[in-house]
Amino acid sequence: MSGTLKGGPPVEHIVEMLNIRKEFPGVVANDDVTLQVRSGEIHALLGENGAGKTTLMRILFGLYRPDGGTIRIRGREVRIADPNAANGLGIGMVHQHFQLVHNFTVTENIILGNEGSFVPDLAGAARKIGALSKRYGLNIDVNARIEDVSVGMQQRVEILKMLYRDAELLIFDEPTSMLTPQEIAELMGIMKNLVREGKSIILITHKLREIQAVADRCTVIRRGKRIGTVDVKETSQQEMASMMVGREVSFKVLKKPASPGEVVLEVENLSVLGSRKHRALKDFSLQVRSGEIVGLAGVEGNGQAELVEALTGLKRPLSGTMALRGRRLNPLSRRERIELGIAHIPEDRQKHGLVLEFSLGENMILKNYYRPPFSRRGFLRFDRIREHGERIIGLFDVRSGRGVDSPAGDLSGGNQQKAIVGREMDGDPDLLIAVQPTRGLDVGAIEYIHRRLVEQRDRGKAVLLVSLELDEIFNLSDRIVVVSGGEVMDVVNVEETDEDEVGLMMAGVRREGGR
Repeated sequence: MSGTLKGGPPVEHIVEMLNIRKEFPGVVANDDVTLQVRSGEIHALLGENGAGKTTLMRILFGLYRPDGGTIRIRGREVRIADPNAANGLGIGMVHQHFQLVHNFTVTENIILGNEGSFVPDLAGAARKIGALSKRYGLNIDVNARIEDVSVGMQQRVEILKMLYRDAELLIFDEPTSMLTPQEIAELMGIMKNLVREGKSIILITHKLREIQAVADRCTVIRRGKRIGTVDVKETSQQEMASMMVGREVSFKVLKKPASPGEVVLEVENLSVLGSRKHRALKDFSLQVRSGEIVGLAGVEGNGQAELVEALTGLKRPLSGTMALRGRRLNPLSRRERIELGIAHIPEDRQKHGLVLEFSLGENMILKNYYRPPFSRRGFLRFDRIREHGERIIGLFDVRSGRGVDSPAGDLSGGNQQKAIVGREMDGDPDLLIAVQPTRGLDVGAIEYIHRRLVEQRDRGKAVLLVSLELDEIFNLSDRIVVVSGGEVMDVVNVEETDEDEVGLMMAGVRREGGR
């Protein structure tokens, strides 16, 4: 297949990155990596967290300079000094963490840095953006403020930023890591539409199901090295997973039947206000026993976040009670709840999970820095903090250039997540609240985290799993609490239901005989 980039002659390969090498202190991120992208294709770039995928694309987008190798655009060798040079070559990138100003409108965000004059023509820009939105099926309100739109819509704004700058090659960095299942399906459709309109796409991901849904070819990178490029239609998920991690991977969680014990968490008739002052939770009740995993299934925005905030002390409920092993949580502070035995893997790792400016080692003691062995007589003991951090990042395979001294903000999203999971599990909690615990993780890390969650259960701990991934809910849970509109639709045993039935309840349809 041939095509053009920024008006060039027809070529087979839009982009060729040949024998690329990139080193950081203590780590070789890209080691002689070659990537060739055909025009008019969706080319997946697959690898574990920290494999070097994003580094390679940051080189292509001009954010990093390669230490070796050659980049060719339409067969012509180029040097990409910065993102402006990349834009000039028709290359655009949607980053994993969006680059948007939240109190600006959609139009203001899209033209930012490309205004064209001292007084920008906002009306003219809005008309152009509206036309692009309609052409590519993005359905964006050009006058909406970013703070008022969903994460999925924010991603569409990022796509429009590229299209507004006439990008022909679009790089998507882990584009589905923050999306709901419905938004993921919509994005897949948008990507196919972009290719039909003549664009080419590089999709950085570790999600094999999505690769099979949209990609034509897939290049696999493992620990900085290119393993190979395969035709997606001719390659199974199992084969791609094995190429990615270097061993056979199990997609099924192996666990024995649960042996639930006493009630650890009891929530009765809980009502909580949402961000827009409506009742996000309405007379919500559930129990989680020792030795079981209870999955909370629901479409995003149906009260899951408010429940977690109430349990962890981030939000005060309107009414109802919460108790851990019979002790009421309502009057307790956040620290008191932690000391009582509650651990929390938060949904937003950067906002609620880590202090990005702190080192990885410092982040591992955020909850217990004031206690021995990490402090003595009011002074921090950095040798003990270092030992503790090294142990956790070793157990959970957290990869960083400078080990425990790396700022948390320098880690990939997946490695940030693994660090949080390691910190929360290491505290030996009675109740582990795991919200999207594998968001942003590759198949090898997902397999490992799932196994550790089951180990928590088998050690007699209580686990409340909140996930938007129905297959994760069914793989891990012993019982499922289905929520819709802030209300419990039903509580079902995994063996006695299926995804279709739970999906209907998530949409507000009660099953016969349900509560």
